[in-house]
Amino acid sequence: MTVLLLILSVIAGVFLGKHFGKKEKLAKNLLILSAGFLITICLNEVFPQVYTSEIGGSSLGIFVIGGVLLQMILEALTKGFEHGHFHHHNEHNILPVALMVGLFIHAFIEGIPLANEEHEFSPYLLGIVFHNLPISFILGAFLFNRKDESKSTPSYPSLLIVALFALASPAGMLLGNYFNPDLQPYFLAIVGGIFLHISSVIIFESNKNHNIDWMKIGLVILGVSLALTMHLFHNHEHIGHHH
Repeated sequence: MTVLLLILSVIAGVFLGKHFGKKEKLAKNLLILSAGFLITICLNEVFPQVYTSEIGGSSLGIFVIGGVLLQMILEALTKGFEHGHFHHHNEHNILPVALMVGLFIHAFIEGIPLANEEHEFSPYLLGIVFHNLPISFILGAFLFNRKDESKSTPSYPSLLIVALFALASPAGMLLGNYFNPDLQPYFLAIVGGIFLHISSVIIFESNKNHNIDWMKIGLVILGVSLALTMHLFHNHEHIGHHH
């Protein structure tokens, strides 16, 4: 079920991007909503799990910073695709191979901690799913709405990029089964750093002329509220299981 959910989130996002990709405002709003969701999952789920684990202690903070730095390096390949830095005029600067490698590594690392998730619909999994949708939307728009693409049928490289991105997190999850479960806090710390970097860049990017963007604030609050609802529901489930 987890694998199916991960793959479907990418396919749904790409489908929406292919058909509504010219609506950049929609892509941006989806990203802002997912950023509010992601930063809440990061602070309410990922970091508490990292810092309350008995393994690693204070050294885990180094792995969080490592996740932030890793994401910065990956963005050199993806040109900031993960937080909507996608403009039609410079799309030729993004080599499909570099984009494919960057997105694959990003999604693959996110998938590793899923191997040790006890609950099927954990907030962490839903955080990845929620995060996949806007990235896949932009990916679909980029791959299937390019001005120079004269063919009506999608090209094989485009389909290959989508397939690799869709399978990256499930592949990470599969590999995670072979790791010692004691390493879980380290992988979660790295992913926490990745989530923190992406969501904070989207949320704290300056608005035009530094005006208050009420729409943006509203979308962040909505994303935070959704994540908090899931967090509370997940906590009640935990309490129910203990009884």
